[in-house]
Amino acid sequence: MPGTDDSAHVPSSSQRISEWVAQQLLDRIARGELVPGERLPGERQLAEQLHVSRVSVRAALQKLKTQGFLTAVQGGGTRVVSSAGMMDGALTAMVRSTHHNLCDLVEIRMALESWAARRAAERATPEQIETIGRILAAMSQTNRDGGRAADDMDFHVAVAQASGSPVYLHLLSTIRDILGNMVEMKHTEPYMENHEALMIDHHRAIHEAIARRDPEGAANAVTAHLGWILARYRTMTAVPAAAADTAPGDMPPPSPGTPTA
Repeated sequence: MPGTDDSAHVPSSSQRISEWVAQQLLDRIARGELVPGERLPGERQLAEQLHVSRVSVRAALQKLKTQGFLTAVQGGGTRVVSSAGMMDGALTAMVRSTHHNLCDLVEIRMALESWAARRAAERATPEQIETIGRILAAMSQTNRDGGRAADDMDFHVAVAQASGSPVYLHLLSTIRDILGNMVEMKHTEPYMENHEALMIDHHRAIHEAIARRDPEGAANAVTAHLGWILARYRTMTAVPAAAADTAPGDMPPPSPGTPTA
Protein backbone atom coordinates (compact mmCIF):
# COMPACT_ATOMS: atom_id res chain seq x y z
CA MET A 1 0.00 0.00 0.00
CA PRO A 2 2.74 2.46 -0.89
CA GLY A 3 1.84 6.08 -1.01
CA THR A 4 -1.13 5.72 1.33
CA ASP A 5 -1.24 8.57 3.82
CA ASP A 6 -4.26 8.97 6.06
CA SER A 7 -2.56 11.32 8.52
CA ALA A 8 -4.74 14.24 7.39
CA HIS A 9 -7.82 12.34 8.51
CA VAL A 10 -6.91 11.44 12.09
CA PRO A 11 -10.20 11.05 13.96
CA SER A 12 -11.49 13.58 16.42
CA SER A 13 -11.54 12.82 20.11
CA SER A 14 -15.25 11.98 19.87
CA GLN A 15 -14.56 9.09 17.50
CA ARG A 16 -13.07 5.82 18.64
CA ILE A 17 -9.71 5.52 16.98
CA SER A 18 -10.01 1.78 16.47
CA GLU A 19 -13.26 2.27 14.54
CA TRP A 20 -11.55 4.87 12.36
CA VAL A 21 -8.68 2.46 11.68
CA ALA A 22 -11.14 -0.29 10.75
CA GLN A 23 -12.84 2.08 8.30
CA GLN A 24 -9.49 3.00 6.70
CA LEU A 25 -8.77 -0.68 6.09
CA LEU A 26 -12.26 -1.29 4.70
CA ASP A 27 -11.76 1.66 2.34
CA ARG A 28 -8.52 0.12 1.09
CA ILE A 29 -10.30 -3.16 0.43
CA ALA A 30 -13.08 -1.32 -1.42
CA ARG A 31 -10.55 0.55 -3.58
CA GLY A 32 -8.75 -2.67 -4.46
CA GLU A 33 -5.56 -1.70 -2.63
CA LEU A 34 -6.05 -4.82 -0.52
CA VAL A 35 -7.29 -7.79 -2.55
CA PRO A 36 -8.73 -11.14 -1.45
CA GLY A 37 -6.01 -13.38 -0.08
CA GLU A 38 -3.51 -10.54 0.43
CA ARG A 39 -1.59 -10.43 3.68
CA LEU A 40 -1.76 -7.15 5.58
CA PRO A 41 1.31 -5.36 6.91
CA GLY A 42 2.12 -6.02 10.54
CA GLU A 43 0.54 -4.12 13.39
CA ARG A 44 3.59 -1.90 13.86
CA GLN A 45 3.70 -0.96 10.16
CA LEU A 46 -0.02 -0.20 10.07
CA ALA A 47 0.28 1.90 13.20
CA GLU A 48 3.07 3.91 11.60
CA GLN A 49 1.14 4.35 8.36
CA LEU A 50 -1.99 5.55 10.13
CA HIS A 51 -0.24 7.46 12.93
CA VAL A 52 -2.09 5.61 15.67
CA SER A 53 -1.13 3.21 18.44
CA ARG A 54 -0.68 -0.53 17.95
CA VAL A 55 -3.46 -1.04 20.51
CA SER A 56 -5.89 0.78 18.20
CA VAL A 57 -4.70 -1.24 15.20
CA ARG A 58 -5.07 -4.49 17.10
CA ALA A 59 -8.64 -3.61 18.12
CA ALA A 60 -9.51 -2.64 14.53
CA LEU A 61 -8.14 -5.89 13.15
CA GLN A 62 -10.11 -7.90 15.69
CA LYS A 63 -13.30 -6.08 14.73
CA LEU A 64 -12.78 -6.80 11.03
CA LYS A 65 -12.03 -10.46 11.78
CA THR A 66 -15.28 -10.70 13.72
CA GLN A 67 -17.15 -9.15 10.79
CA GLY A 68 -15.57 -11.64 8.39
CA PHE A 69 -13.41 -9.24 6.35
CA LEU A 70 -10.08 -10.50 7.70
CA THR A 71 -8.73 -13.78 9.00
CA ALA A 72 -5.69 -14.77 11.03
CA VAL A 73 -2.80 -16.41 9.16
CA GLN A 74 -1.13 -19.47 10.62
CA GLY A 75 2.21 -18.40 11.99
CA GLY A 76 1.12 -14.81 12.53
CA GLY A 77 -0.39 -11.97 10.55
CA THR A 78 -3.73 -11.19 8.97
CA ARG A 79 -5.14 -11.78 5.51
CA VAL A 80 -8.07 -10.32 3.55
CA VAL A 81 -10.80 -12.95 3.39
CA SER A 82 -11.75 -14.24 -0.02
CA SER A 83 -15.46 -13.84 -0.58
CA ALA A 84 -15.52 -17.59 -1.26
CA GLY A 85 -14.86 -18.18 2.40
CA MET A 86 -18.42 -17.18 3.24
CA MET A 87 -20.05 -19.75 0.95
CA ASP A 88 -17.30 -22.20 0.04
CA GLY A 89 -18.88 -25.38 1.40
CA ALA A 90 -22.38 -25.17 -0.05
CA LEU A 91 -21.44 -23.59 -3.37
CA THR A 92 -18.52 -25.93 -4.00
CA ALA A 93 -20.70 -28.96 -3.26
CA MET A 94 -23.32 -27.61 -5.65
CA VAL A 95 -20.80 -27.17 -8.47
CA ARG A 96 -19.31 -30.60 -7.82
CA SER A 97 -22.66 -32.34 -7.85
CA THR A 98 -23.51 -32.22 -11.57
CA HIS A 99 -22.04 -31.27 -14.93
CA HIS A 100 -25.02 -28.97 -15.41
CA ASN A 101 -23.93 -26.84 -12.47
CA LEU A 102 -20.37 -26.84 -13.75
CA CYS A 103 -21.62 -25.54 -17.10
CA ASP A 104 -23.57 -22.83 -15.30
CA LEU A 105 -20.36 -21.74 -13.61
CA VAL A 106 -18.57 -21.43 -16.96
CA GLU A 107 -21.46 -19.41 -18.42
CA ILE A 108 -21.32 -17.04 -15.46
CA ARG A 109 -17.57 -16.69 -15.91
CA MET A 110 -18.10 -15.94 -19.60
CA ALA A 111 -20.38 -13.02 -18.78
CA LEU A 112 -18.16 -11.65 -16.02
CA GLU A 113 -14.77 -12.15 -17.62
CA SER A 114 -15.75 -10.75 -21.01
CA TRP A 115 -16.84 -7.60 -19.16
CA ALA A 116 -13.55 -7.54 -17.25
CA ALA A 117 -11.48 -8.00 -20.42
CA ARG A 118 -13.36 -5.14 -22.07
CA ARG A 119 -12.62 -2.93 -19.07
CA ALA A 120 -8.97 -4.04 -19.02
CA ALA A 121 -8.56 -3.00 -22.66
CA GLU A 122 -9.84 0.44 -21.69
CA ARG A 123 -8.07 0.95 -18.37
CA ALA A 124 -5.03 -1.32 -18.01
CA THR A 125 -1.74 0.40 -17.27
CA PRO A 126 1.33 -0.49 -19.37
CA GLU A 127 2.70 -2.33 -16.34
CA GLN A 128 -0.46 -4.44 -16.02
CA ILE A 129 -0.37 -5.33 -19.72
CA GLU A 130 3.26 -6.33 -19.31
CA THR A 131 2.33 -8.55 -16.34
CA ILE A 132 -0.35 -10.33 -18.40
CA GLY A 133 2.21 -10.88 -21.17
CA ARG A 134 4.78 -12.23 -18.72
CA ILE A 135 2.30 -14.78 -17.37
CA LEU A 136 1.39 -15.77 -20.93
CA ALA A 137 5.07 -16.36 -21.67
CA ALA A 138 5.32 -18.62 -18.62
CA MET A 139 2.28 -20.57 -19.80
CA SER A 140 3.97 -21.12 -23.16
CA GLN A 141 7.03 -22.78 -21.67
CA THR A 142 7.38 -26.52 -22.08
CA ASN A 143 7.89 -28.96 -19.21
CA ARG A 144 5.68 -26.92 -16.88
CA ASP A 145 2.99 -29.53 -16.23
CA GLY A 146 2.95 -28.76 -12.53
CA GLY A 147 2.63 -25.00 -13.03
CA ARG A 148 0.30 -24.53 -15.96
CA ALA A 149 -2.90 -24.51 -13.90
CA ALA A 150 -1.43 -21.87 -11.59
CA ASP A 151 -0.27 -19.79 -14.56
CA ASP A 152 -3.72 -20.08 -16.11
CA MET A 153 -5.44 -18.71 -13.02
CA ASP A 154 -2.75 -16.03 -12.58
CA PHE A 155 -3.51 -14.89 -16.13
CA HIS A 156 -7.21 -14.40 -15.40
CA VAL A 157 -6.47 -12.70 -12.07
CA ALA A 158 -4.07 -10.31 -13.85
CA VAL A 159 -6.82 -9.42 -16.32
CA ALA A 160 -9.14 -8.85 -13.37
CA GLN A 161 -6.63 -6.53 -11.73
CA ALA A 162 -6.21 -4.67 -15.02
CA SER A 163 -9.97 -4.08 -15.12
CA GLY A 164 -9.62 -1.81 -12.10
CA SER A 165 -12.70 -3.18 -10.33
CA PRO A 166 -12.33 -4.30 -6.69
CA VAL A 167 -15.88 -5.70 -6.84
CA TYR A 168 -14.97 -7.95 -9.75
CA LEU A 169 -11.78 -9.08 -8.00
CA HIS A 170 -13.86 -10.34 -5.07
CA LEU A 171 -16.35 -12.05 -7.38
CA LEU A 172 -13.54 -13.76 -9.26
CA SER A 173 -11.96 -14.92 -6.03
CA THR A 174 -15.13 -16.89 -5.29
CA ILE A 175 -15.08 -18.63 -8.65
CA ARG A 176 -11.33 -19.09 -8.55
CA ASP A 177 -11.40 -20.90 -5.22
CA ILE A 178 -14.14 -23.24 -6.40
CA LEU A 179 -12.26 -23.99 -9.63
CA GLY A 180 -9.17 -24.73 -7.57
CA ASN A 181 -11.17 -27.27 -5.60
CA MET A 182 -12.46 -28.80 -8.82
CA VAL A 183 -8.94 -29.22 -10.23
CA GLU A 184 -7.84 -30.89 -7.01
CA MET A 185 -10.86 -33.19 -7.05
CA LYS A 186 -10.33 -34.29 -10.64
CA HIS A 187 -6.67 -35.23 -10.17
CA THR A 188 -5.98 -34.55 -13.80
CA GLU A 189 -3.81 -32.10 -15.71
CA PRO A 190 -5.67 -29.08 -17.08
CA TYR A 191 -4.03 -29.32 -20.51
CA MET A 192 -4.82 -32.91 -21.44
CA GLU A 193 -5.50 -34.37 -24.87
CA ASN A 194 -2.93 -32.27 -26.73
CA HIS A 195 -4.83 -29.00 -26.47
CA GLU A 196 -1.92 -27.03 -24.98
CA ALA A 197 -1.26 -24.94 -28.12
CA LEU A 198 -4.93 -24.10 -28.64
CA MET A 199 -5.39 -23.02 -25.03
CA ILE A 200 -2.31 -20.80 -25.17
CA ASP A 201 -3.57 -19.27 -28.43
CA HIS A 202 -6.84 -18.43 -26.66
CA HIS A 203 -4.98 -16.58 -23.91
CA ARG A 204 -2.67 -14.89 -26.42
CA ALA A 205 -5.70 -13.49 -28.27
CA ILE A 206 -7.02 -12.01 -25.01
CA HIS A 207 -3.66 -10.42 -24.21
CA GLU A 208 -3.16 -9.01 -27.69
CA ALA A 209 -6.63 -7.42 -27.73
CA ILE A 210 -6.02 -5.79 -24.35
CA ALA A 211 -2.57 -4.59 -25.47
CA ARG A 212 -3.97 -2.93 -28.61
CA ARG A 213 -6.77 -1.30 -26.57
CA ASP A 214 -9.53 -3.19 -28.35
CA PRO A 215 -12.38 -3.65 -25.82
CA GLU A 216 -14.71 -5.62 -28.09
CA GLY A 217 -11.84 -7.76 -29.36
CA ALA A 218 -10.83 -8.60 -25.79
CA ALA A 219 -14.41 -9.47 -24.80
CA ASN A 220 -14.83 -11.62 -27.91
CA ALA A 221 -11.55 -13.43 -27.22
CA VAL A 222 -12.71 -14.33 -23.70
CA THR A 223 -16.09 -15.47 -25.03
CA ALA A 224 -14.39 -17.67 -27.62
CA HIS A 225 -12.05 -19.17 -25.02
CA LEU A 226 -14.67 -19.93 -22.39
CA GLY A 227 -17.14 -20.96 -25.07
CA TRP A 228 -14.71 -23.68 -26.11
CA ILE A 229 -14.36 -24.75 -22.48
CA LEU A 230 -18.15 -24.84 -22.12
CA ALA A 231 -18.53 -26.97 -25.24
CA ARG A 232 -15.98 -29.42 -23.83
CA TYR A 233 -17.86 -29.70 -20.55
CA ARG A 234 -21.16 -30.26 -22.34
CA THR A 235 -19.77 -33.18 -24.32
CA MET A 236 -18.45 -35.03 -21.27
CA THR A 237 -19.84 -38.42 -20.35
CA ALA A 238 -22.81 -38.01 -18.03
CA VAL A 239 -22.50 -39.26 -14.47
CA PRO A 240 -23.95 -42.81 -14.32
CA ALA A 241 -27.51 -42.99 -13.09
CA ALA A 242 -26.39 -45.36 -10.36
CA ALA A 243 -24.53 -42.47 -8.77
CA ALA A 244 -27.69 -40.42 -8.43
CA ASP A 245 -28.12 -41.45 -4.81
CA THR A 246 -24.53 -40.64 -3.92
CA ALA A 247 -23.91 -37.68 -1.65
CA PRO A 248 -22.66 -34.61 -3.59
CA GLY A 249 -19.24 -34.71 -1.94
CA ASP A 250 -18.83 -38.33 -3.05
CA MET A 251 -19.76 -37.86 -6.69
CA PRO A 252 -17.18 -39.26 -9.10
CA PRO A 253 -15.05 -36.63 -10.82
CA PRO A 254 -15.62 -35.54 -14.43
CA SER A 255 -14.01 -37.52 -17.21
CA PRO A 256 -10.22 -37.28 -17.59
CA GLY A 257 -9.17 -34.47 -19.85
CA THR A 258 -11.42 -31.88 -18.27
CA PRO A 259 -9.89 -28.48 -19.10
CA THR A 260 -9.59 -25.55 -16.80
CA ALA A 261 -9.70 -21.96 -17.94
